[in-house]
Amino acid sequence: MIIFLFLLLTVPAVNSSSTQVAVISPQDAALLVGSSLNATCTIPPELGLQAGSLYWSLNGRRLPGSSRAVLGPSILGLSLAALPGSRQPSGDNLVCHGPDGRLLAGSCLYVGLPPEKPVNLTCWSRNTKDLSCKWAPGGQGENYIRTTYTLKYKLRWYGREKQCEDTRGQLYSCYIPGDLALFTPYDIWVQAANQLGSATSDVITLDILDVVTTDPPGRVEVSRVGELEDQLAVNWDSPPALKDFLFQAKYQIRYRLEDSQDWKVVEDVGNQTACRLAGLRPATVYFVQVRCNPVGVFGSRRPGIWSDWSHATAASTPHSERRQGGSCDPKSEQNSTLRRELKQFIGWVRKHSYGCSHMSIKLYDQWRVWLQKTHKTPNQIQGDNS
Repeated sequence: MIIFLFLLLTVPAVNSSSTQVAVISPQDAALLVGSSLNATCTIPPELGLQAGSLYWSLNGRRLPGSSRAVLGPSILGLSLAALPGSRQPSGDNLVCHGPDGRLLAGSCLYVGLPPEKPVNLTCWSRNTKDLSCKWAPGGQGENYIRTTYTLKYKLRWYGREKQCEDTRGQLYSCYIPGDLALFTPYDIWVQAANQLGSATSDVITLDILDVVTTDPPGRVEVSRVGELEDQLAVNWDSPPALKDFLFQAKYQIRYRLEDSQDWKVVEDVGNQTACRLAGLRPATVYFVQVRCNPVGVFGSRRPGIWSDWSHATAASTPHSERRQGGSCDPKSEQNSTLRRELKQFIGWVRKHSYGCSHMSIKLYDQWRVWLQKTHKTPNQIQGDNS
């Protein structure tokens, strides 16, 4: 008895609905959007069914009787005009049913467009160790049916064609993990294909050394500059790859207010790893990020590719030293007036020396030190300048 039960449990079940007993022709048709379809469902005589008792369904919905025609005792026809694009990339499900709804035969119907030439192919190498590429589908990118994209590459003057296999689950991109030649150009292109045709992108030619990017700068620190209310000092570490390869780097900084999404970019900080931001609001929190662009990788004359921005680092400027209320101290009034005039002067200096200019910041610091040591009237300042 136990053996009998074991046999019943181990015998695979047969799903009769998945067994096709009729034939749909054409099978798995691929058609252009707007085309017409003429199909037939042929049943074997031993089923004892009449073609007039059969019906069609598309994606689970029964098709109207006007679309069917009895072409013979065992042949049911189907005519569909001006077909729209398939509702799912894997194709539409066309099914021929018996009078009781039983599935007699099924077919996939692919209605779409042939792919257009992929565009905007770009590639970059992180620290010369790998190669990543991305692109965009041609046209509007909607083909209605599944379209495969294959990145292909080869050494320009020799070597065999290879295919990139690692998409990392991302559309329109591919990753080549390593084993790349340096000082030798590659030809790279993308091929798109589906049931209705294929298309190939323009071929780009590049040397790995010309498309290098690095990791973002590390250990970004933002701190106050003493009690200077409108400045912050930014320091960071160079990417580790700079120590391994013969190239330098230039940097960019961007910063924004805590309650804003608008970044202000300091375009060219040079190859230094420190900078002072000036002209900031007192008692305000700022978020700061830094990124890196490698220059002269193993002697390459082309600029590199900007890295991602570092993680945002926050810091606040000090509160303003100005007195908010009235004061009977004449020196405080003179000091407040002098500060306003100096602000106008420093604003002019910054306007003519934008960014992290050492000259404007140095002058600003000198004025601040002088301001703390002396209290002069505007007339005295004019006398000193004359």
